[in-house]
Amino acid sequence: MSLYSKRGVSAQKEEVHAATRNLDKGLYPKAFCKIYPDVLCGDDQWVNVMHADGAGTKSILAYLYWKETGDVSVWKGIAQDAIVMNLDDLLCVGIYDNLLFSSTIDRNKNVIPAEVLEAVISGTQEFFDMMKSVGVNITYMGGETADVGDVVRTIAVNGTMTSRWPKSKLITNEKIKAGNVIVGLAGFGKADYENSYNSGIASNGLTSARHDMLQKNYAEDYRESFDNSLDESVVYIGPHRLRENIQYSLRNEQLSATVGELLLSPTRTFAPILKELLEDHFEKINGLIHCSGGGQTKCLKYVPDNVRVIKDNLFEPPIIFKLIQQASGSDDKEMYQVFNMGTRLEIYTNEKDAATIISIAKKFGVDAQVIGRVEESVNKELVIKKHKNEIVFI
Repeated sequence: MSLYSKRGVSAQKEEVHAATRNLDKGLYPKAFCKIYPDVLCGDDQWVNVMHADGAGTKSILAYLYWKETGDVSVWKGIAQDAIVMNLDDLLCVGIYDNLLFSSTIDRNKNVIPAEVLEAVISGTQEFFDMMKSVGVNITYMGGETADVGDVVRTIAVNGTMTSRWPKSKLITNEKIKAGNVIVGLAGFGKADYENSYNSGIASNGLTSARHDMLQKNYAEDYRESFDNSLDESVVYIGPHRLRENIQYSLRNEQLSATVGELLLSPTRTFAPILKELLEDHFEKINGLIHCSGGGQTKCLKYVPDNVRVIKDNLFEPPIIFKLIQQASGSDDKEMYQVFNMGTRLEIYTNEKDAATIISIAKKFGVDAQVIGRVEESVNKELVIKKHKNEIVFI
């Protein structure tokens, strides 16, 4: 059993999928989000989409960092994480504007004071203001904030995003086919619309990252930050402290950041890029996949059953994933199954259109490249080629 499983979490969410297997799959089973007929207005040329997600256990890292540094602004990044994990999933079905968002915040009032709550809520509005400046309009509809200390040890930051969208402007992944190439967008670096360098960690795999990276003293000092029923052998077993400084290079530039800053980089949104692509180059996009839960294996849920996906030119994983792998001792197969490893959005397209997509991403300061291709196959599978090694997932 992997360390990830021993900590009570699952990269593939097998039990969740089993519990929901009998639910309606929506109009387009291969679409990245579940899409329903236009229940709100009854127009058969429109659809409704409602999506729920959140920052996950990244909020615990923010809690530790805040307790250790006193920096309450770190919670604004958690607000962004909760939004982007919804927004960028909706981008993957072609939705990029006129969205509604409702937040759900559960906290232990005895541990999380009002100043933290205020930082999360104000951070939410600040992110929406930034999105509006690039033409992506999201209306903040309020939400539920509950004090449930008997249920939540610290704080859980989640949200729900809703849209009504024309059926003719959907990306449903049904056009993905053999012969397509895959353009990957990097989750790390510094986009023109970001204030600082982004490590690329996003909001998946943070239970593993937290326990594998951070020292045992965090378990001793902050018992509220983990499930106390876990075996001590899997709790905070790493070599690092949050304020430890790390030197690294990116695009031939020498940089430094603390371990906490790397782990807490807010999840990057690709909304400004996808807005331009979906408005001006809609016909060039055959499929969109957000490498969130399940990391680089996410595509297996959404591509056709008769193809092999080959990823042989993924971005070199940025420093945060190298640190996690060194600390955990995880093999490449587990790393690529849990983390995005630096390549966070996949655009399936025809080879002749790849250059246009790449140039638009780079115009926004986001690195992009052809990371792989789709081939015919009797059985669906994913092959990741890293240097001279091949990792196969089925």
